[in-house]
Amino acid sequence: MYTGPVGSASLFQQIHDYNVHVDRSDVFWMIPVRHDAVEVDFDGSRARLRVRDLSAFDDHDLANSLTQGLGLPANPAAMPPTPAIPGMFPVHAKVSFDVEWNGVLAMADIENKTQMFKGSFLSTGATIGWSAEQAGFRFESDMPPDPKANLISALGRERNGVFFS
Repeated sequence: MYTGPVGSASLFQQIHDYNVHVDRSDVFWMIPVRHDAVEVDFDGSRARLRVRDLSAFDDHDLANSLTQGLGLPANPAAMPPTPAIPGMFPVHAKVSFDVEWNGVLAMADIENKTQMFKGSFLSTGATIGWSAEQAGFRFESDMPPDPKANLISALGRERNGVFFS
């Protein structure tokens, strides 16, 4: 979440950054969810991800999220110069979200044999409703979500590595 106008995602205007932290395998921003949280009908160009009351952390900003709460020093040599981002201890929070993809806008099939990757992708419309709650703060997105606020969304089936063939 940012204090600036919509679309001006400046790190220095960020006031909340919800995530689940890095796991033991050094994977971040990814978690397992219940099997019934995901519905996919690729042939029907529809999918849905619904998660309720997920335990997460608010690291305040991306810099603290990626530095495990150490913040960033000022960089006077940057153009423009950037101020320091102070370290912040994460706050326990709960987040919920409901993402729906629907309707084909464009289609693409991609294959790269050298990198052992291929996939079929659908550009779709999507809506996201989400909320966050922590001590002293609660946020809920507009309901119903505005499909015109979506810039780009995609559904895909891909194969790579040992699954490439």
